[in-house]
Amino acid sequence: MNLKHLEHLLALAETGSFSRAAEQMHLTQPALSRSIQTLEEELGGRLLDRIGKRNELTPLGQTVVARARRIVLDAAELRRSVELLQHGGVGSIRVGLGSGPGGLLMTPFLQFMGQHHPAVKVSITRGATELQLLQLRARELDALVIDLRRIVPAPDLAIEDVVELRAGFICRSGHPLLRRPRVDFEDLLSFPIASTPLSDEVTRQLVDHFGPRANPQQLTTLQCEDVGSLIDTVRATDAVFLGVAAAARQGIAAGELAELKVLPAFKASARFGYVTLAGRTEAPVMTLFRQFVAQHLRD
Repeated sequence: MNLKHLEHLLALAETGSFSRAAEQMHLTQPALSRSIQTLEEELGGRLLDRIGKRNELTPLGQTVVARARRIVLDAAELRRSVELLQHGGVGSIRVGLGSGPGGLLMTPFLQFMGQHHPAVKVSITRGATELQLLQLRARELDALVIDLRRIVPAPDLAIEDVVELRAGFICRSGHPLLRRPRVDFEDLLSFPIASTPLSDEVTRQLVDHFGPRANPQQLTTLQCEDVGSLIDTVRATDAVFLGVAAAARQGIAAGELAELKVLPAFKASARFGYVTLAGRTEAPVMTLFRQFVAQHLRD
């Protein structure tokens, strides 16, 4: 059975059109039709019902497409493993970072690779966890470092705990709240609260600890996935950042930011982990990224 025939069937199943599938595979329509016909003859049954201008998979076609996806991905993985061995591990690093890890790792890692490993191609993706998981499963990313509380375990995912980082309230060094002898949660409500999207678990912790007004849907007024932008906003305004305290490490060390001791004391944390596809061959160059994550993702 020819792997190309399976790839042609997958393209046809995805596009639903001979013309679009032929264009995607850089074929003429007659050539694509011959490829599908050859596959049908080899398997001994029809894979497509051609109803007018529509093409629908037969029950056999649906079964073949499901198996073909795995076969094509396995073949691509085999080619990738051979390429890694032939190139001695020199290649590319394609990773996705969640909001917290992105704020702590992205710029330092780019600087580290540019200075010490300029021959390695590095691509870092930011975005919603759901989108990054789709990219990982599509082999567009090699690994993710994300908040494990925002991910649902699945058989095709290899999930490794990396670190648990303490959460806190961060403000600029000249913030009015720092002049108060005591800062209660109610005092925070007079100022904008900046945060990344929070997991359901953290949301429950906030509400259980501070009451209904701590629900992030009502509490948060400035929200985005980029922790760095939130920290910059806090540095320039009276907004208060709610999130991983380590994200403000440099600003606190420089005297630009400070951590608020809000009462009653809130003890929460974010669990960050390393996520890859189970059974996938990891490029040797990814060891650089793993080591960097272990050294820099810390309180």
